[in-house]
Amino acid sequence: MSHLISDNVHVVENDQGAINAAYQVADFALEGRNERDQKRLLPFAEMDLFSAKGLGGIRIPQKFGGAFVSNKTLAHVFRILNKADSSVGQIPQNQIALLNMINIMGTEQQKTFIFNEILQGKRLANGGPERHTKDTKTLNTTLTIKNNRYFVDGEKFYSTGSNFAHWLAIKAIHPEGHVVLTIINRQATGVEIIDNWNGFGQRTTSSGTVKLNQVEIDPFLIFDERLLSNTANYRGAYSQLLQVAIDVGIAEAAFADTLTAVQKARPIVDSHVEKASFEHYTLQEVGKSNVLLDAAILLLDEAAEYLDELDLLDEVTDEQAAQASILVAEAKIYANDAALHISEKLLELGGSRSSLSQHNLDQHWRNARVHTLHDPVRWKLHALGDYYLNHTFPARHAWI
Repeated sequence: MSHLISDNVHVVENDQGAINAAYQVADFALEGRNERDQKRLLPFAEMDLFSAKGLGGIRIPQKFGGAFVSNKTLAHVFRILNKADSSVGQIPQNQIALLNMINIMGTEQQKTFIFNEILQGKRLANGGPERHTKDTKTLNTTLTIKNNRYFVDGEKFYSTGSNFAHWLAIKAIHPEGHVVLTIINRQATGVEIIDNWNGFGQRTTSSGTVKLNQVEIDPFLIFDERLLSNTANYRGAYSQLLQVAIDVGIAEAAFADTLTAVQKARPIVDSHVEKASFEHYTLQEVGKSNVLLDAAILLLDEAAEYLDELDLLDEVTDEQAAQASILVAEAKIYANDAALHISEKLLELGGSRSSLSQHNLDQHWRNARVHTLHDPVRWKLHALGDYYLNHTFPARHAWI
């Protein structure tokens, strides 16, 4: 299942071990979720347990000491975590996606170093997009080289998990004009992490600002992102699979609370029934919600299984990479709708009682509304139509 590699850090050995560890972290995260959300208390203890249970390295290849669990198991792990607390569940998403990128771009020596850090319980966070640029791909952060020393300067926002990280993944413009990914020690001189994320949902993800002022970095930890476009890969589908699992987890939490809220609600006077759970309209809405949730889970599993098939191949074709993005996009559309619809129906069917702050049932809608802003589904629908009508492959990046 897992084994200890230090006094308090486990390495997960197989898929069942990952599922077991996820439930242990989820149980702990659920205990203080409402208070953390309402008071905006960051989940430091919960993230320490996540790392100690070895969940941060479950997709590290076996040759580097990881379990390399299936994508289907990975999706299940994220569903479990996000049903308990979708902030705790979102924080490690970037780490898992970044490790996949490093596995594509890195040398054996680079991968050995980074993967070992993660297996030892260290955490990696993403210095996110930049403010005041024309789009999320445009960068002002720069890498400069002076007397054979390397420095990064810039400012990032939406840097999810930065307060919990030991290492920061920062994209920058190389002096030659191309984009590089730099891995920076969080304790390096010139790094400033500002906890100024104030979104109304996903409130404790630590998605604020990272400032970098003449931060000297190790050239050994610079990755050329041009390598991502040299050959077909499905890193976008892989990254998006985790976003789908987060939305599904939020939907599952909202559905569970809907069932409880309806049982406690009073029936509408004109319904002429003894319990709210006997109302015809309520039964219909709960049934619709269940079907929507089941569809999202099935599409998520189907997409994950396809990625598992691709993992067995030495190389993938452009067609296979496109198919991966399409299947994940289909799942994202249903997960998006399930999270938003069910969290809204929870408040409607639960009645006035469901709006009371002590129950904190609004957190599911707030979390769903904020997290589903990641990679809007309107563009996924566009990609699906273009693919099926015109056989146009989706763009190759992290958002599809």
